[in-house]
Amino acid sequence: MVSKKAKAFLLIMLLLLALASIIMSVLIGSVRLNVLDIFSIIAERIFGTPAPHISDIQKEIIWNIRLPRVLLAFLAGGALALGGAVVQSVLKNPLASPYTMGVSAGASLAISIIIAFGISVPALGIFFRPLVGFLAGILAVVSVIMLTLAVDKRTTGMTIVLTGMVLSLFYSAIQTLISAVNQDSIREITVWQMGSFAMRGWIFVYMMIPFFVIGVISLMFFNRELDVMTLGDEQARSIGVNTSFVMPMALSLSALLVGASVAVSGIIGFVDLVTPHVARRLFGSRHIYIMPASVIIGGTMMVLADLAARAIIAPAELPVGAVTAVIGVPFFCYIFFRGRGKSV
Repeated sequence: MVSKKAKAFLLIMLLLLALASIIMSVLIGSVRLNVLDIFSIIAERIFGTPAPHISDIQKEIIWNIRLPRVLLAFLAGGALALGGAVVQSVLKNPLASPYTMGVSAGASLAISIIIAFGISVPALGIFFRPLVGFLAGILAVVSVIMLTLAVDKRTTGMTIVLTGMVLSLFYSAIQTLISAVNQDSIREITVWQMGSFAMRGWIFVYMMIPFFVIGVISLMFFNRELDVMTLGDEQARSIGVNTSFVMPMALSLSALLVGASVAVSGIIGFVDLVTPHVARRLFGSRHIYIMPASVIIGGTMMVLADLAARAIIAPAELPVGAVTAVIGVPFFCYIFFRGRGKSV
């Protein structure tokens, strides 16, 4: 059994790996700089410390293009991964994820409607899309649970997953119809659906941060309840866990994270499905470690996937969702079949 000190050390190492991936992703590109130049630019923008040895073009590229893009990729990846870890624990199903629950498809449909019909609420400003994504994700979760209760009063994890997959197909069909009818917006919707962090400035980071912070901190308060719920609803209730409150609350917070991520980056799959398995392999079953580990690993995976998306066929870019799928499918198959027969 791995000690607490060993787990804490491993978390620190993962953080250092995440920091290294962020720095590497900022450095690599058509404009090459060293690490000290990166920190000089950051110091100039934040503290006003002059960096005359770096050109204005280099400063603009690093500060306004690469850095916000990389940070947004980390936040989105961490949000998706944590959402996936919580959904798998609540439903006690290793194949469950916000995507199979219909959360991502519901949020995606709502954002597509906004794009297609040019809907906006000036009073909400930059938070309009993430808020719509969150509300659509919540609606998707409620729809899945209500439909599941209609056919299975016990609300088993497998029935929820199957219902979510059916609703996801339904949402995707409606989204396709909207794209077909609104030819003027079809390109924007299609590009957004493929998932990308290209041309995402600081405003998208500001959009994502409050949803990320609220979702992560709130879910951390449920770490003990999630530990118990993995043993089964009956055992959890016998110990004193109010599963009728914890389950919808945890799923709602997952919808908050996933909806905001979908709103700023589009549809990017497999990070939420694969990352929790990696976290559990490294840290066991305690959610006090699984949740922060999922955030760090998911964020790092997304940063590296985004780096690969813009480096493989540079100067053109691949959709980040395609890169995560290429990496995620064989990796998940390996994890699933190697651990077949074991509990989540």
